[in-house]
Amino acid sequence: MSTNRIAVVLKGYPRLSETFIAQELLALERRGLPLEIWSLRRPTDRARHPMHMQIRAEAAYLPEYLHEAPLRVLRGLGAALRRRRLPALLAVFARDFRRDPTVSRMRRLGQALVLARELPADVAHIHVHFLHTPASVARYAALLTGRRWSFSAHAKDIWTTPDWELTEKLRDAAWGVTCTRDGLARLEALAPGQTLLAYHGLDLTRFPNPPPTREPRDGTDPARPFRLLCVGRLVAKKGHDDLIDALASLPPNLHWELDLIGGGELRAALEARVGASGFAQRIRFRGALAQPAVVEAMRAADLFVLPTKPAPGGDRDGLPNVLMEAATQALPILATAFAGTPEFIADGVHGVLVPPGAPAPLAAALTRLAGDPALRHRLGAAARVRLVHDFSEEAAIALIAGRLRASAGLTRDSAAHEPELSACAS
Repeated sequence: MSTNRIAVVLKGYPRLSETFIAQELLALERRGLPLEIWSLRRPTDRARHPMHMQIRAEAAYLPEYLHEAPLRVLRGLGAALRRRRLPALLAVFARDFRRDPTVSRMRRLGQALVLARELPADVAHIHVHFLHTPASVARYAALLTGRRWSFSAHAKDIWTTPDWELTEKLRDAAWGVTCTRDGLARLEALAPGQTLLAYHGLDLTRFPNPPPTREPRDGTDPARPFRLLCVGRLVAKKGHDDLIDALASLPPNLHWELDLIGGGELRAALEARVGASGFAQRIRFRGALAQPAVVEAMRAADLFVLPTKPAPGGDRDGLPNVLMEAATQALPILATAFAGTPEFIADGVHGVLVPPGAPAPLAAALTRLAGDPALRHRLGAAARVRLVHDFSEEAAIALIAGRLRASAGLTRDSAAHEPELSACAS
């Protein structure tokens, strides 16, 4: 294999909430791709997933705030002054800055100068996750150094980045992928032919088989409450407020308890909402957890609930990986018919879907599912079949690995065993 390497640019690494990125990095390394990781931010999570420990690539960290590393920034600027592509970069940056005259925009230029200087000479290609700020850094660094770059677009970056910025990044990139048809439609409308669909899928070898049986709890016995689980960052688009409001309207003779796994900016507000509802003894905030603990919680639960919705400002989910993780354990799913979720779950077949942002239908579905263990069993089993047949990670990884290998000028000698698979699940 060639000695060329691929730089992967991330906003933050490692992150507990981004299992899909860690899974992809590990799978690409296992296919022989030589990677190095460049992160705009240092980790804030105290725990790490087992996958993070298996990834061989070391992470390098760009200065999150330029004043914290003035010498690195000055060295980057000095190196840029000697590059013939600097005028082209400054022209692009000036056009961007006129439309987005922010400190953040200046910071991305400074980070790009550092990245351009510090990238080893054998890095032949840059791949970035997320089309917002990380892609700005990757794009500027690629332009300055004459490298090509590609992207993986996900959710917030697709829906909160202005049209002008998305359009220009899409046209500048060599190629890109995104993980839902919902996101693909938006990107294709701006720049047709630049983006391919590649569902994340799951490496099923990382998960245990589902529990052989689940206790048929229906919430009628206070000693055996109906056990609900919600996993997701405590941010507006996950809909935790709707879930709490729905629980408040359940029949008083329905006994339930809820585990909330995830950390985030809304924790204090949600804890206050729970306290006002009188449910402090029923709802446990467990914080961000590593994947083994999340899977254990899924095995112990009766129903997985994720009522995602559009957040103020336009942020929204793609296809949440936790839905597929719940399906590995044949855990029945109640979610909203929003964003990429219906691409995995058909209502009444693989789970139950309700309208987003509507606590009343969510409460009705909770009541129905609590009282029907047989329905829950059927839905959970069907979701696992759907996952195994249509959402393994193989198709997406085959596509991305092939594209990266070609972009970086790598030979295929070490990957002759790779299957030729479609990137799109049906």
